[in-house]
Amino acid sequence: MSTDRAAGAEWSKRTRRAERVRDFALRHRVAVGVVWLLVLLLGGAAAVAGLGRLDQSFTASGGPGHRANQAVQERYGNGAAVAPLVAVATWPGAADVRAPGAAGAFADAVRRAAGPGARTVSYAGTGDEGFLGADGRTVYALVYPGAGKPDLAGLAAVEEAAGTLRAGLRPALPEARVEVTGVLPLQHDSAVAGPGAVALAVKAACVLGLLVLLVLAFRSPLGVLAPLLLAGVTSVGALVLVEAVAGFTEISFIVVYLVPVTALVLSVHRWAQPPETAARSAVAAGAAGAAACAVLALVPVAFLRSVGVAGLAVWVVGTAATLTLAPVLRSAATKRVAGTARVARTARTPGTTRTAPAAPVRVGRRSRRVPAAVGLVLLVLLAGAATHLRVGNPVAHALVASGPARDGLDRLTAAGVPSGVLNPLEVLVPRGADAAAVAARAARVPGVLLAAAPAAAEWRRDGAAVVVVVPEEEPMTAAGAATVTALRSALAEGGPPATVGGSGVVDRDLVEGVYGLLPYAIPAAALAALLALAALTTAGTAARAVFRALLAAVAAAGALTVLWQWGPPGTGAVTGWVPLVVGVFAFCVSLDRSVASAAGGPSWAGPVAAGAGALAVLAVGVGPQVELALLVSGFAMAALLDALAGRRRTPPAPSARPVPRTSPQLV
Repeated sequence: MSTDRAAGAEWSKRTRRAERVRDFALRHRVAVGVVWLLVLLLGGAAAVAGLGRLDQSFTASGGPGHRANQAVQERYGNGAAVAPLVAVATWPGAADVRAPGAAGAFADAVRRAAGPGARTVSYAGTGDEGFLGADGRTVYALVYPGAGKPDLAGLAAVEEAAGTLRAGLRPALPEARVEVTGVLPLQHDSAVAGPGAVALAVKAACVLGLLVLLVLAFRSPLGVLAPLLLAGVTSVGALVLVEAVAGFTEISFIVVYLVPVTALVLSVHRWAQPPETAARSAVAAGAAGAAACAVLALVPVAFLRSVGVAGLAVWVVGTAATLTLAPVLRSAATKRVAGTARVARTARTPGTTRTAPAAPVRVGRRSRRVPAAVGLVLLVLLAGAATHLRVGNPVAHALVASGPARDGLDRLTAAGVPSGVLNPLEVLVPRGADAAAVAARAARVPGVLLAAAPAAAEWRRDGAAVVVVVPEEEPMTAAGAATVTALRSALAEGGPPATVGGSGVVDRDLVEGVYGLLPYAIPAAALAALLALAALTTAGTAARAVFRALLAAVAAAGALTVLWQWGPPGTGAVTGWVPLVVGVFAFCVSLDRSVASAAGGPSWAGPVAAGAGALAVLAVGVGPQVELALLVSGFAMAALLDALAGRRRTPPAPSARPVPRTSPQLV
């Protein structure tokens, strides 16, 4: 009891400070409005200009494969974390692809079409029959274009090189059927395909649904625009802060996806709160969320540090906007609706907080328990499914259904060539070591289709060499991951200290270098949030809020597992950084909703905010691009699941009791 009283006293002091900030903002409403307008306009321009500071590789993990890829990139200028292009040629039935004429003509045509600075390898240069199809008529080559770093500009260069390679090979080999495929061409084809008529209709319906939801919830033009304005200034301000931090440490581009969606849901949720509830819960949730994200920001891994810095920036800017800009917008709304029943939740009543307005649709206490219980059970089941999450790029066949790159993939598989050739490994052999011996050791590893040590000059630099290793299975599958592990073990046992890189190790590095730290980072972040929230509320409120936030974050990963790995898309894996972004988003919105509910916020606020966030991301992301669909579906499911399970402890609006301003407790 004494602990609760102490927490209540501290909370009362901080609440009075928040009220003084709010009162100051109302006295200087014009200046406050101008400041936030400048943040939106000037900050927006600065945020767009500063995007180049963010690391755009999407592969940073700090693991051994990442270091090997950096070494390959520095020495050869291509390959490494960027998957190569795969040129495929099929001759008529009478042709012999092993004959020097056919194999040599194909290799020469690939070399000329690939352009200067490219590294190519095929049957003609190695004699390895792993480059041949089982049908006896198909041959393929791996092509690492001269330009192509693991960032957005480099990936675009590789995609452009695919078109150039395709255009150069077809006239050079008129007697053969030639295709060009690869991970990047497959992803490019899915991006340029564009949404079909059904997807466009769904996107339009989501936009309309978002507007209708906000109109029904807030019932005035300003009520609709205000949360969007709050979301805008929060997003812009947070991105400016993140980009400023990126000047000192590596911050991944993934924050561009996390910041605006989190800002939107938090802004809609806080605008739906009565003024006193919004101020109290904003301070408490902001302190707890900032503490948790600050812990993640200290983790020495780029992805975790990035989402931590981004979450911290959203909490800081969002809380500031709630305490200053939101009261100014509310005062403007009050003037417009003075004399109507709507003033009841925005007008100032000395000595009391405002009670929540009645929800548009009221339900009884018992009817609320049923969906809440179902939602909680669903969260627990999905949290269990998260233990089966496999992170990595989706398998090749799930990236796109049709297009030039898919034609090449189908040609390979029809010839009996496994899809593992799309993600080969590159073994960096140090100076003085025998590359051919390293290749021979690698070829004996189970699951390896071929291992070759090309003798061409572009594969040798300063006495060192690169050995290309092609696995049978894609690295995001269980068999592919086992092959990578076995190869590393085989090369580590005696012999030269060869290091394994290539596009096939990125996924394994994420598992070992990023997800391997989560068992330590998540409890530390949760403890920080718990301590910060308990200092402002009560231990019970803090424990419930943090537990539910953790459950929501883990359940979001489970939802991705069920929908994408086990569901009809059959991706086999979930892009490694997506569960991290979605999990932090789920934690933040669930924490904010739980604290606001404990403070007496209206029961309809959580579902409205969740619905707004889900509709917004679906309106943007519905389409054929698999990785974007993974991300937006994760956001949408996280928001809706939290809204479904989050109504359990919310008191019904009709019985909400006014809380004196001087009350020493949050609940």
